[in-house]
Amino acid sequence: MSHADAVPLSRRMQPRDPHEEHRVATPLELFFDLVFVVAIASAAGEWHHGLAGGHLGDLVRFVMVFFAIWWAWMNYTWFASSYDSDDVPYRLLTFAIMAGSLMLAAGIPDLFDDGQSGLVVGGYALMRFAMVAMWLRAARGHPEGRRTALTYAVGISAVQVLWIARLLLDGSSVLMVSFFALVVLELLVPVVAERRGFTPFHPHHIAERYALLTLIVLGEVVLASVQAVQGALVAGARTGLVALVVGGLLIVFSMWWLYFKREHASLFEGSIGSIFLTGYGHYLVFASVAATGVGLAAAVDLVQGAAHTSPRVVGLALAGAVAVYVWCLTVMHSLAGAPAVERRVGVVVGLFVVGVAALAPPVGVTVLTTGLALAAAVAHHVISSEGDGQSTRRRRPVSTS
Repeated sequence: MSHADAVPLSRRMQPRDPHEEHRVATPLELFFDLVFVVAIASAAGEWHHGLAGGHLGDLVRFVMVFFAIWWAWMNYTWFASSYDSDDVPYRLLTFAIMAGSLMLAAGIPDLFDDGQSGLVVGGYALMRFAMVAMWLRAARGHPEGRRTALTYAVGISAVQVLWIARLLLDGSSVLMVSFFALVVLELLVPVVAERRGFTPFHPHHIAERYALLTLIVLGEVVLASVQAVQGALVAGARTGLVALVVGGLLIVFSMWWLYFKREHASLFEGSIGSIFLTGYGHYLVFASVAATGVGLAAAVDLVQGAAHTSPRVVGLALAGAVAVYVWCLTVMHSLAGAPAVERRVGVVVGLFVVGVAALAPPVGVTVLTTGLALAAAVAHHVISSEGDGQSTRRRRPVSTS
């Protein structure tokens, strides 16, 4: 290894240039995402078992544990965009956060069974206290951002102590109320900290990081769906699988198209309200993508005869996840300047797929209809974009030179 390639033992943690050209995700960040997807897959797997078994209360636990996964991922992602020093302590602290996510993933089954898990809380604590160490390094190395960094460090620490103390509580109602109260406190920490000075994140880098996690979770949906279909084929199920496979592919391909039909970096360059709405709103995007995979896998279980629930329940779980995804993108694309007709299409598509699922047709029909509805939204965007492009070309003034 040449001297230029050596990782420094330690360097002062200086802010990155928020206007740096050609800023892209690092190999460490990509590795970080892949490790976090293990926790996402574990949460989705437990919700899959719950949905197929008719235990709809597991949806609440899925929402809860997905928040812990997403929040730890998001906090690190924004910090790395601002202060990635890529020295040995930075890498080791990143590995600590990754190890915490694996601990959390290992404890998810216990959380779904009992409503509490010391392993989940321990993994989350490891991730959060590693972030505290990151912010303390930033406070020492960046005097201009010290107030903001220290606010993050103190806020994260205080809330994390409360999460640990929550292990002493008992009773479903108390646990539920305390969970959402602590979620509110978690969400408020960045709001308070950023009022003391904006962290120097890179908008295009952040947009890429969010897009990459969306891609990886979509890949997890494909994997879960393929594994479910393989299991059905081994069990000898054939009827209804064609509609599920075609509809599932249309859903996944269309979800990709709808997300990437517009550049999202502008949403991280606007007002602070737009930045927080987009950053926080992606929780619903990521969770709905993962839940879509759960719905598709449960639909295969239903066709196979391995599910103990009804087509309406599975259909509504799938359609609800798809609708949340479409509506979230509709709001974000509206902030990015999407035309009114595009907003109306997003609202209608979400309502349509939920309405079809509520009628309780065979689950293959629900999946195929949902896929066709999303494909129609994609087709509308392509046609309307082409029409706008032609209008622009027609209006272009003729040169008189």
